[in-house]
Amino acid sequence: MVKKRFIAGAICPNCQALDTLRWWQQNDVEHIECVECQHLDTRLPQSVTESEQLSSTTKQQVIGIFKPD
Repeated sequence: MVKKRFIAGAICPNCQALDTLRWWQQNDVEHIECVECQHLDTRLPQSVTESEQLSSTTKQQVIGIFKPD
């Protein structure tokens, strides 16, 4: 189960509501969601965004990076 945490003092970029954003990480991808308007943002891991081997189109399509245990 993924633990979702609220971000204190944060303002939703979509509806401008205060204290409605929650954050969680799943498969090394960060997610931020507004519980008021359901606005969702995702952020790729730094290893993907800083990679020089991937094109900008490919970076946008990457969901996560497989890390075997």
